[in-house]
Formats: sequence, structure tokens, C-alpha cells
Amino acid sequence: MTDENDDQAGPSLRQRKIIHVDMDAFYASVEQRDNPDLRGKPVAVGGSRERGVVAAASYEARKFGVRSAMPSVTAKRQCPDLIFVKPRFEVYKAVSQQIRDIFAEHTLIIEPLSLDEAYLDVTENLHGIPLARDIALAIRAKIKAKTGLNASAGISYNKFLAKLASDHRKPNGQYVITPVMGPTFVEALPVGKFHGVGPATSAKMNSLGLYTGLDMRNQSLEYMRANFGKPGAYYYWLSRGVDDREVRANRIRKSVGAENTFASDLTDFEAMVSKLQPLIEKVWRHCEGTGNRGRTVTLKVKFADFELISRSRTVAGTIGSRRELESAISDLLKAVFPTKKAVRLLGVSISGFVDAQNVSPAQISLL
Repeated sequence: MTDENDDQAGPSLRQRKIIHVDMDAFYASVEQRDNPDLRGKPVAVGGSRERGVVAAASYEARKFGVRSAMPSVTAKRQCPDLIFVKPRFEVYKAVSQQIRDIFAEHTLIIEPLSLDEAYLDVTENLHGIPLARDIALAIRAKIKAKTGLNASAGISYNKFLAKLASDHRKPNGQYVITPVMGPTFVEALPVGKFHGVGPATSAKMNSLGLYTGLDMRNQSLEYMRANFGKPGAYYYWLSRGVDDREVRANRIRKSVGAENTFASDLTDFEAMVSKLQPLIEKVWRHCEGTGNRGRTVTLKVKFADFELISRSRTVAGTIGSRRELESAISDLLKAVFPTKKAVRLLGVSISGFVDAQNVSPAQISLL
């Protein structure tokens, strides 16, 4: 999923204390909490139909390789005993609000990324607790007591490292990356794991012999800028454990999107429709997670010769459901067929966001 990179990494004189809280298998855990029969079993939240996509998977399912954005058919093949559960986004939103209320007891600087994760700046917190790790422990304990769910947390001096730290002791754990640890911690990290590095950039880095954070750190700032443009400076500093992006309270993105470069070029319409499903799922999950709705849908197509085109549709209301998003993308794809060239990349995005609280219940349907 895309993210705004207008904030560049770089050294800062201010030492922040940032916590990244990430709920463990959130959707699936809510379903297992509410239905005891699902506990201890492999559960996938999402559609079980032929073109369905997994929105979330329990840890029991993940042992079989089931993961979010995976086609349901593939997930069922990898885990024959997989139990599919229909998403209940209103329930997830209600639980998410309980969690955010807990965050707000400690800091007003909260940047939600989705229903199940957020950044918190606790440099100056409401209880005057000196150690961020103690705040994280208190928050996780309150979440468990109030919702019955487990949360993991990462604590560090910047957003990039805090997010890495939250993955380090999952599930139901927390980890601290100190300023002394930061540069060393990212040395062995694959470049594809760095914030802002997508599949295409990762492939380019690999072609230049850059595979890890240490490989990037061994390059000069001029080299990174020459090969990667403005983001090159961002990657240069990240490889040194430096990220000066602020935690943004009440942040609303201008757009959100997902794209994929394929191992082999595509020419068949149905094959492209199938490859678009995980991208549509990622974009819609963001919309559900933030509660925002967009007016403009865009399809991005890159051909085998690297020619890039995009096609957009703007509706009078907002895109109100995943089905509407899928239908709009399908119509835009049909409009570029038959293609004269094979397709190497497809992308999906929504823009023109409007907060869900300001959206009229009467939506203009694309169906």
C-alpha cells in the first residue's frame, strides 16, 4: 500500500519516544473471541468464493502459510481445514474505538494506520511516565482487560524502527530499539523491508548489488540520489537508523493505492482480473480501517515496454463498498482492452477522500 514520502528522513536534534501498537491477527482474533468454537482453529476472515481474498488470518492459519491478501482458493489449498468467516467491520470498528480511547488516556498525538495499528508519540505523555516501554506495557494490559485481545508494541526513537520493533516479539510481546541499537538493527534487514521500498525499487536495488541495510549504508548520499531520485536521500538516512517523520494526529491521506509487478507479463483479461483482487482487497481494507471514503478510482497499467497509462472514474457520491470498487476497476480494465502489448504491472488507487462521518447515507452506486 502506498504511503506519503514528502517527509524525508534525516537527523533531528529532538529525541522522540514513539510507540507502534499492532493488534495480533485483529479481525481473526475478534472472531475467535466472540465465537469459542473458532478458538485454536485456523480461521480466515474474508470470502470463500472462487475470487475471494483473505482479509486476515489467525495464527493457527498462518502456520500453513495463509496470509492477508491471499486468494481464498490458494488459502484453502494450503490449509484444507481453514474456516472462512464473513467480515464484520462494524464490530471491528467498535473494538478499534475502544483501543483508541485507551491510547488517548496516555497521549493526544495518535496516528492511526488502520483499525488495528497506530503510532503514538509519548515524548510528553499525559501521565508523565518517563519510560515509553512502561507506557506500552500499560496500554497493552488495558487493551487485554477491556477487549480480551492481545496487542504487540514496538518502542523506539522514530517511526521506522518502532514499526520494526513491534514485529520483533509478535504475538503478544514488545521490543525496544534504542538509539545505540538503531543503526546496527537495520544492517541485515532486506531492502524490501525498508519503509517506502516497494517491489520495483527493491528489484532495482538488488540489480545494483544492494540487498541489505548495510549495503545501502555503504553508499554515498550522492549515489543514492543519483539512482533513486529524491527518495534516495530518504533511503540513505533510513539505512543509518534515522527517520525524522513526525507522528501525525488526525492524518488523512490524499490517496491510497496498491500495485504489483508480475513475474511474467500478462495478456489475458481474466488473468488480470484475478491479479487485481489482492490489490483491491488491500485498498478497501485501508478504507474500512480508516473509515474514509473516496470519490475517484484509478487503474494503473504498465506495459512490457514500460509505457505507463492510467484510467480514472469519479463518482458523484463516494465508493461505498468493496463490490463497487471492484466493479469500477473491472470497467476501467475493460476500457483498455484489447491491449496491443503485454502488461507487466497493475495498480489500484482511491483518491478524493471524504471522512465517513461526513458522507451521506445515500451513495451513488456504480452497479
